[in-house]
This record gives sequence, C-alpha cells and structure tokens, in this order.
Amino acid sequence: MAKKARPSQISTGRIAGLNNVLELAVDVGTQLRQMGIAFCVIGGTAYQRWGEPRQTTDVDATLLVEFGRELEIVRNLLKAYSSRIENTESFALRNRIVLLQSSQGIGIDLSLGGLPYESRLIERSSLWKVPRHGEIRTCSAEDLVILKSFASRPQDWIDVEKVIIRQGPRLDRALIIEELKPLAELKEEHEILSRLDQLFRKHPA
Repeated sequence: MAKKARPSQISTGRIAGLNNVLELAVDVGTQLRQMGIAFCVIGGTAYQRWGEPRQTTDVDATLLVEFGRELEIVRNLLKAYSSRIENTESFALRNRIVLLQSSQGIGIDLSLGGLPYESRLIERSSLWKVPRHGEIRTCSAEDLVILKSFASRPQDWIDVEKVIIRQGPRLDRALIIEELKPLAELKEEHEILSRLDQLFRKHPA
C-alpha cells in the first residue's frame, strides 16, 4: 500500500536563484518515493543535466507501475497535485499518462510505464545533485538520446546532437542503438536510426 502523500509544499520563489521547475522536480521525486514508486525524470529537466542549461516549463517523469495498479497510483497522485484536465482517472487509464500541475500551475506529466524498456530506463537512472535545490533522479544520457530520437521532432534532434557533443566518448552508442532499434521498428520509422547514425558519424566518439 502506497503511503499517503502530503500536499505539495513547493515555494513561490522564496529564495532568490531557485529554479521553480527544478524545485518541483525535487518535490515530485519526494512524493513518488513516499508512495514507493520507482521512477526517473526525463524530458527538459534531464536535458539540463546531459545537454545544456535551458529554461524548461514542466516536469516529465516515467513511473514503473504494475498493470492493475494504475487507478490506485493515480488517486494517490491526485492527493499531492491537482489535475490539468477533467476526467483524470479515465484519461490516465486509457492513455497511461497522468496530467497534473503544481500549486504554481507548473505542468507535471507522469507516464505510467510497464514495458521492459521502461523498466531498464529506470534501472539505468541516477541521482543528479543540483546545488541549492536537492537531488533529482533522471534518466541516463543514453536513454535521453533514445527517448528524443524516438519522439523525432525537430527540436528533439537538435537536443540529441547537443547531448552527443557534450557527452562525447562517455556516451554508450552501442547501447543506444540496441535499445532504439526495436522501438523504431515498432513505430515503423526506420529513418530514425539512419538520422541518429548520421549524427554519430558527424561527431565521432
């Protein structure tokens, strides 16, 4: 049984220099740990760790949720944060994503993961110590490249290239290809792998 989550106590910029989104990411992690949910933060917050600093407007995370526990988890999350949409529970059960917001109106997108890749994604995650904010559990640099390549939007490819440049030889390119190949095949977009290969060739390790 998940522990009852207390309402979010995110500040309203009470300390100069705090980034509200990063502060919220720390709070979201605290709430999820109290509920006993394995997770990692992805998206723009993870990009700030592995790519470059930039303004991000929301917190995205993948949660490892056993099939059949979705409703329980969603209801516990709604005790900590308010919903951004109507019929939150039915939407979450249908789409396996919970759309929430903080008391400041910052968006929180929580994907209810359950696939083998999502389990490995969370296993490879690690803590990022952010000065003056706390610790945020984010996906690995490799998984950020995988997720952004899979999304395959114009900005995602810009981000992928910047992560490749910044991480250099530290990036496990073989792992990225191994994980991304079946995902691209599932999406029936084989050009994803070709485009990533072009970036790898452009920026040799």
